[in-house]
Amino acid sequence: MGKKQKKPGTGKQKTERKTAKAEEKKSRREEKKISQEDDIDAILANIQKEEAKKKEVHVEEHVPPPSARCNCSVTVNPLKETELIIYGGEFYNGDKTFVYGDLYRYNAEKREWKLISSPNSPPPRSAHQAVAWKNSLFIFVERLLEVVTVICFAGGEFTSPNQERFHHYKDFWRLDLNSNQWEQIQLKGSPSARSGHRMVLYKHKIVIFGGFYDTLREVRYYNDLHVFDLDDFKWQEIKPKLGSLWPSPRSGFQFFVYQDEIFLYGGYFKDHVSDKDGSEKGIVHADMWVLDLRSGEWNKVKKLGLPPGPRAGFSMCVHKKRALLFGGVVDMEVQGDVLRSLFLNELYGFQLDNQRWYPLELRKGKATKDKTRGQAKMALQSGGSSTKRKDDEDAPKVDEEDCQQLANKVTGKLSIDDQFDITEYSSNEKRDSQSMNSEAMTLVTTEVVKPCGRINACIVVGKDTLYLYGGMMEIGDQELTLDDLYTLDLNKLDEWKCVIQASKTEWVEASDDEDDESNEDGDINEGDSEEEEEDGNEEENESDKGILGVEDAAAILRGEGRKLRRKDRRAKIDQIRAELGLADSQRTPLPGETLKEFFSRTNLYWQMAAYEHTQHTGKELRKDGFDLAESRFKELKPVLDELTKLEAEQKTEEEEDAKNMLKKKGKEKAKHSVLHR
Repeated sequence: MGKKQKKPGTGKQKTERKTAKAEEKKSRREEKKISQEDDIDAILANIQKEEAKKKEVHVEEHVPPPSARCNCSVTVNPLKETELIIYGGEFYNGDKTFVYGDLYRYNAEKREWKLISSPNSPPPRSAHQAVAWKNSLFIFVERLLEVVTVICFAGGEFTSPNQERFHHYKDFWRLDLNSNQWEQIQLKGSPSARSGHRMVLYKHKIVIFGGFYDTLREVRYYNDLHVFDLDDFKWQEIKPKLGSLWPSPRSGFQFFVYQDEIFLYGGYFKDHVSDKDGSEKGIVHADMWVLDLRSGEWNKVKKLGLPPGPRAGFSMCVHKKRALLFGGVVDMEVQGDVLRSLFLNELYGFQLDNQRWYPLELRKGKATKDKTRGQAKMALQSGGSSTKRKDDEDAPKVDEEDCQQLANKVTGKLSIDDQFDITEYSSNEKRDSQSMNSEAMTLVTTEVVKPCGRINACIVVGKDTLYLYGGMMEIGDQELTLDDLYTLDLNKLDEWKCVIQASKTEWVEASDDEDDESNEDGDINEGDSEEEEEDGNEEENESDKGILGVEDAAAILRGEGRKLRRKDRRAKIDQIRAELGLADSQRTPLPGETLKEFFSRTNLYWQMAAYEHTQHTGKELRKDGFDLAESRFKELKPVLDELTKLEAEQKTEEEEDAKNMLKKKGKEKAKHSVLHR
């Protein structure tokens, strides 16, 4: 979805300012007072002229990775699952929006990038959709006659640099991966112009659903269903039958295929609120639907297991018999009417055969722990040096019947076995850890590598490897567009690997002229402007341009680097809580909570997560769940300790301030009483 659907991250006054600014843009659109820079027709015409100059395909080898972007498309080459195809996307620097039309091919084995330039390429776009299709033609003697691998692209949007105008595409393109040649497919009956829609491949058919279209006066949402036959090259719209169930209009949802069914989950919709100012209210959907492609009928899917909470901007893909969900954003109330956007980096699984949700946590096997402790002991003997361990063996496959039994138990009342002594288990771990000195413990408790929370990330699966690329998050009032690349072995589920680290992008603050324009509205008086300016300064102090890790957060809270004022420290605490996902009570210890108390409260969550890695049941499964909970507890302990300490210090300061105020008032009262005598 475009910037226009970005949700506010601070308070009521900031929302009013943005609303006034949007109304200003809207009125300029209607009066056609558009600058030359925002003339989309002229921009697209110039792009077409430049494209016409291209005469042949040019492949540039060993180029740098793509620049930071979100809402691009990432597709796996079906004939070579270690190659990713990246196209388009957009980047916003706080002042201008840049929309891309470049095509990259990435070899994951060699870690090499290629930049492809072809004649007759599509115009730049973002929020489009792409699917890969492998068509093999055979003759009767079973000799391969021809293999054509193509990627089909549909729809999307182009945004003017100042976000004054949006252009939605309704075109349909074909990219031949063998020749790198583009071809536009122009046929009757195609879907209307849109972006934020979703598109999947089912056998030899492409299925498109939903999306939105900005008419400048309003945003129109769709829930229509279109099918394109790749054999007959024909479009068909499937319309609901009288009295049948059908998903409501939406964009930004997720769409994935399993056997003869297509699943739809979540999405976003703006509803008009019936009040005087005619404002709009964003609705985040959390429902799931399944479409039977043989009958064309929709049915609702019940939430079973441990589903994720409602969120927007999450990403999903399919691996074997499960769908994987990553990231998203939710708005949490911090203080009064102040909202903060919480960007998530959780990973959930949805079992497609029994339609149950479960959390996916990285595996922390006992063998790995023993190896790590052995390395720590070796480090003591050899002065801190150690050899790199080999990867663990593949995790055993989960038996479907056992998974069904566990899921049924989890939906009931599954409690900790009386014979499972958490105190004894944790004390044994403590005795083992106390046998090493602090240098060895540093080796054991190294920070876990994982992607930061984000929205609109691109995730795909190739050769049992999950690839996660880019996306966007907010720090304070700034949007941070990401260009990092992570991989995760879906058979082992042991660790995230950072292939490309996120680069620093420059954020341009809004100019004074723009601020003056937004303040011309009569609803915003001088007092409000002063308050907004003050809030802006606080947000500037609050936000840093980097992404915080656990150790960085702990260092900031300890006061390393620079001393923070009380107000700035409170803002920094809120930022760290949001970025590290500390608001998720299922995965985060409460203040002052011990490991035993943490596991007792969240044991169902961790046992479901542990079952993904093992076929254990009963006491063994609870022990596996305890290992995962312990790992999470130790990972966050440095930050949680500092947060608890800071909270206590701030509470003490506030109490002392209150006492001083009472003493001051008492002295003044006594002074007045003396004067009256």
